[in-house]
Amino acid sequence: MTLAVAYLIIVIYSLSLLLIFFYSLAQLNLLYNYLSQKKQNQTAPKFNLLDPKEIPFVTIQLPVYNEEYVMDRLLENIAKIEYPQSKLEIQVLDDSTDDTVIATAANIAKLQETGLDIQHIRRIDRSGYKAGALKEGLKIAKGEFIAIFDADFLPASDWLKKTVIYFKDEEIGVVQTRWGHLNRNYSTLTKIQAFALDAHFTLEQVGRNSKGHFINFNGTAGIWRKECIIDAGNWEGDTLTEDLDLSYRAQLKNWKFKYLEDVETPAELPVVISAARSQQFRWNKGGAENFRKTVWSVVTAKNIPFKTKFHGVMHLLNSSMFLCVFLVALLSIPSLYIKNTYGHLDWVFSLLSLFTISTIILFVCYWFTYKNIQGSGFNNFVDYIRIFFTFFSVALGFSLHNTIAVIEGHMGKRSEFVRTPKFNIGALKESWKGNKYLAKKLSPNMILEFALMVYFMFGMYSAIPLNDFGLFPFHFMLFLGFGFVFFKSLTARA
Repeated sequence: MTLAVAYLIIVIYSLSLLLIFFYSLAQLNLLYNYLSQKKQNQTAPKFNLLDPKEIPFVTIQLPVYNEEYVMDRLLENIAKIEYPQSKLEIQVLDDSTDDTVIATAANIAKLQETGLDIQHIRRIDRSGYKAGALKEGLKIAKGEFIAIFDADFLPASDWLKKTVIYFKDEEIGVVQTRWGHLNRNYSTLTKIQAFALDAHFTLEQVGRNSKGHFINFNGTAGIWRKECIIDAGNWEGDTLTEDLDLSYRAQLKNWKFKYLEDVETPAELPVVISAARSQQFRWNKGGAENFRKTVWSVVTAKNIPFKTKFHGVMHLLNSSMFLCVFLVALLSIPSLYIKNTYGHLDWVFSLLSLFTISTIILFVCYWFTYKNIQGSGFNNFVDYIRIFFTFFSVALGFSLHNTIAVIEGHMGKRSEFVRTPKFNIGALKESWKGNKYLAKKLSPNMILEFALMVYFMFGMYSAIPLNDFGLFPFHFMLFLGFGFVFFKSLTARA
């Protein structure tokens, strides 16, 4: 390896480490915000739902597409929502292309007989995918507030009573609730997904919202003010995360978002890795697409303070951290040999401590979110250590897959909106294998993931002849992570 190549590797390696470090500092600031937040919900203006004059008209939108396993459960649950029927409308935005359309129509007809105002809305084509369906429904929505639920979400019967009241404040454009997890303990895969989502829905959403920084509507389990949607430019289908896109456009126009950590809306996590792959790809590519589309508007906005801009940029860069992590991982082995070949460059590798510090910061931040939901105590802390390092290893194992998504997003490569298949494990006799919506083909990335598993096994071996074990734990987690993703992808087929 020439000195010029060594310098190039060091520059890329160092920049990636620095970006990860800045991201961890942003997370640490969010933790401070989260811990220092004041309970504001009690003093916020609220509608008095005991006064008929103050009860607002609400439209519930249910965007669905080929949801055989959860459609009956969804409609049965939504029909239990406690709200005056004269002020409630339900739109089933059904883009399905299979025989679920017939069963759904029959179920809706039965609910209509009970007096429920529920409509079955079908489109000729799926242009704009979910964003297009929401926009189509909005054209005829009677409500001034629009609640949205994906097919696997099961809001409590009093959900509207706990959420719509905050729109008494005319500056609020969105009220978002925290996701819960119906199948958190189903498998290692569901446990680590729940772990990551819990951090987002506590640390990040509360940490940003409590200080007036930008947050995002999460695509479901929240309510929009119809006026806010229209004022922000309506739903657009040019990114894979239409929720993040509209959220930023709304907040750039000075609409306020309210996040309710104490209102939990349970949903189902993907139980098979192919489903998790499609979801991760859509979220991470959509995040990069929104960075490309929105970051300049955030940076140049004159109506928001610098700190909000900083957190906004870091928020939009969330998915891009996978690219940084993957570069650090990939270049860590060449860097190990550079360190032991060019003695005068040894000082550069003190930068490696930044990654260690970043990991410690995330460890501390995630502990506070974990104990908030799971509880504190010694036993829970031991469980936390185990789940954190499992999560960290598997996240590293997903870094190639998510890096490809991020690069495509930044390059502007368009792709189809691939829905995440729902399971309703109980309806499938506790197995996912009968789900007809699962992808039957193996991911082509698996070959590279296997190669990376071997590559990082070589990284562990390299520590022996070089007598340098500083990166051994990192390479071990990478080996485990890519091994987990590869073997789960290989064996978990429908």
